[in-house]
Amino acid sequence: MTTKPAAASTNLPTEVGNRMTTIDEPYVRDPDALRADMVRALRDQDAVTSKPVAAAFAAVPRHRFAPDAPLDLAYDLHRTVPVKKDEHGLDISVMSAAHLQAVMLEQANIEPGMKVLEIGSGGYNAALIQELVGSDGVVTTVDIDRDIVDRARLCLDDAGYGQVKTVLADGETGVPDGAPYDRIIVTAAAWDIPPSWIGGLTGNGRLVVPLTVRGTTRSIAFDRDGEGLVSHSYRLARFVPMQGEGAAKESKAVLRDGVAVQTDDVRVRLNAEALNHALDTPRMESWSGAAYDLPDELELYLTLQLSSAARLHASKDVVEGGLVDASALLGVPALVSEDSIAYRIRRENEDTGGFESGVVAHGPQAESLADEYLNLLRRWAQDHRRRGAATIRFLPGPAPSPLPQDTVLKRHGVVAVSWH
Repeated sequence: MTTKPAAASTNLPTEVGNRMTTIDEPYVRDPDALRADMVRALRDQDAVTSKPVAAAFAAVPRHRFAPDAPLDLAYDLHRTVPVKKDEHGLDISVMSAAHLQAVMLEQANIEPGMKVLEIGSGGYNAALIQELVGSDGVVTTVDIDRDIVDRARLCLDDAGYGQVKTVLADGETGVPDGAPYDRIIVTAAAWDIPPSWIGGLTGNGRLVVPLTVRGTTRSIAFDRDGEGLVSHSYRLARFVPMQGEGAAKESKAVLRDGVAVQTDDVRVRLNAEALNHALDTPRMESWSGAAYDLPDELELYLTLQLSSAARLHASKDVVEGGLVDASALLGVPALVSEDSIAYRIRRENEDTGGFESGVVAHGPQAESLADEYLNLLRRWAQDHRRRGAATIRFLPGPAPSPLPQDTVLKRHGVVAVSWH
């Protein structure tokens, strides 16, 4: 396997702390050195925790799957590499960040000789999987976009992974010809879990999928549990959304320039005019007396426990203007009614271990919404303030009526969550 030649030697300035130093460009531009550094960093950050996954990342030349990207981008732990954009310039396909790929491969626990299906092609992740299953294993990668499949095929062949099978199809239907699979790994944010994924697994198979529930996505490792699935682990994740029949159907309301709320829960109605008017009413600020900690775990709890959940987004200009708190910059779980809204904030408080959680509410129902939100903040801090407190199940088939608490309706079944 060959690599691109290094560039001519040039001393480049780089910042270390508050001082400047120089490093030789040949080292910076040497993909083998960058790959070795990437593997060390993935281990240091506990994204890679096993020898087989470390060996796979050390073996596969990541830059071969991003030929148009700068080497420092290709080997960056936390940045995606754009592959294809839509007519609006938005990414519809990317090579996922190495850190996230490592986390999902560790969740998958792939063993030599396994048969693995990847839904969402790019080439690089399939090559990593091929390293894990070895010469006796079988890897199939499927994508709905012919451009992506063709690109993956070229990159796989160029990097020496010609044995990986590439398939053009809608991932919603899986690839029945190769089923059943020991592992199915989905590399796009999925709103639902179609029957083909569950039915395509062996009896002790595992599905690793970035599942979006009420606008919040987690990479969940599901094991077969009878006709359904039960979570083995879940981790923070961010992916471009699934295309085709599995695409999410979201409701979004733009309240004003730079402020929007969205939800994928069909039971939640968003009245843009009334909610926008609510923002013009006085701001009611309440504090829980409870610790703000482990924000990803808290966010998941709130998203699944709020009785009428949406996600509030605000632009930097709106936040700087003081209308909406900074917690909404990347989206924050919100509790909405027809004419009122409440969402989470935080402040420094040494008495609660560094930060305290609170609520901002607007509108005629501000007090009642704030009370519900505050109770959840306190309950989480008292009973569930730890990693992995949720057990997530997917129950396929018709939803029970009435829908029980702690369940979210999907097209092919329901997501049920219990907390311990």
